[in-house]
Amino acid sequence: MASAGARTRAIAAEVIDAVVSKGQSLDAAIAANEMRAAPNDRALLRMLCYGALRHHWQLRGWIDRLLDRPLKRRDSVIDALLAVGLFQLELTRIPDHAAVSQTVEAVRQLRRPKLAGLINACLRRFQREEISAGDPIGDEMRWNHPQWLIDRIRHDWPKDWESVLAANNERAPMWLRVNSSKSMATEYHARLAAAGIEATHLDAIPGALCLSAPAAVDDLPGFGSGDVSVQDGAAQIAATWLLAKTEGRILDACAAPGGKSGHLLEIGGDRIELTALDKDAERIEGIRQNLDRLGRDATIGVADASKPEEWWDGEQFDGILLDAPCSATGVIRRHPDIKLLRRASDIKSLALLQRAMLDALWALLIPGGRLLYVTCSTLAAENDEVTGDFLKDQRDAVEDDVLPNYNIRDLMRRKACGYQVLPGMARLDGFYFACLEKKVS
Repeated sequence: MASAGARTRAIAAEVIDAVVSKGQSLDAAIAANEMRAAPNDRALLRMLCYGALRHHWQLRGWIDRLLDRPLKRRDSVIDALLAVGLFQLELTRIPDHAAVSQTVEAVRQLRRPKLAGLINACLRRFQREEISAGDPIGDEMRWNHPQWLIDRIRHDWPKDWESVLAANNERAPMWLRVNSSKSMATEYHARLAAAGIEATHLDAIPGALCLSAPAAVDDLPGFGSGDVSVQDGAAQIAATWLLAKTEGRILDACAAPGGKSGHLLEIGGDRIELTALDKDAERIEGIRQNLDRLGRDATIGVADASKPEEWWDGEQFDGILLDAPCSATGVIRRHPDIKLLRRASDIKSLALLQRAMLDALWALLIPGGRLLYVTCSTLAAENDEVTGDFLKDQRDAVEDDVLPNYNIRDLMRRKACGYQVLPGMARLDGFYFACLEKKVS
């Protein structure tokens, strides 16, 4: 009977192959397979999948050195398993003997018993010849990113590109957002300490706490009653910024899964009337669940924000949060599959969509109102190039470049229009913000 460890490695190979060979998202692939692993091995499964994808190009380079000829396409899952084995040997603390024996056993789990000897030989040779000691061949292997993305980031961030790429390959920390309508971050920090959970407070973002190590939400004091939520610190800037000068009717145009909607309601309370939209009917349920946990209400609708003729009631909004669809290149450390699934050709089509959404929503904003444009991208083509061109074309639009607080400027890079938080800065994800105000004629 196969060991649980071998089964976990076989499942990891299937998940990785679903991403690399079939273009499936990592979240979807894990969700479809995670329950097949033993409960005690699910953390290991995630670690193997995330790690092998973070280091995909490095592992791929080693595999190319080890194999005399590529495996057949129908055996791509064994290619993924070999990556899992090499990742364990070089980049984890798993004992070498366990990594080798259970990875080889996993070959049989995957119904490729004839390839077990080849995988065993490759792993043994990797140890014996110290294959990993060689210099990386090319930028992709060195930085574990596709060449097109390396080139884009190098172009857009000539002084920061190396630190951005390095940050993308790190494991993301777990950030919390303290519900300001219930307590101060310092008070909740004390509750965490009493529960044996270590965290640090980022002064520039009032409700943001960064955990020293991830924790199950059920272990967070008051999570079920809405005292705290899980949300990256940089993402918490959005609601604070929009509501710094705005109240009344607020639109969260691309709201799922509802983190920013919840934050808007925590800050705004009775001063705002929130409409939260998303065109994905399945993800809308996440908004409802988040707001129910927080004990907050909003008008929630399944709608394409870029097509207001299909949903808008004709009454303008005082403020709009447009968390626009984007390449998500600022959150790669949370979703390493982005590096494999995103294509250079996607950026132009995304920028066109972002501009179309800006144009469509601008008419829904009252004179004197503010629209906060947000992406989790680090690419200028989706950020200041979109907002800069919009400002040139829209005569009644002007940038409001006043930050929500003085301390936050140390986290930001000023762009031609808007501000960028780069991945890894103060342990934050990468986010872009531009606040656009409609002139009063």
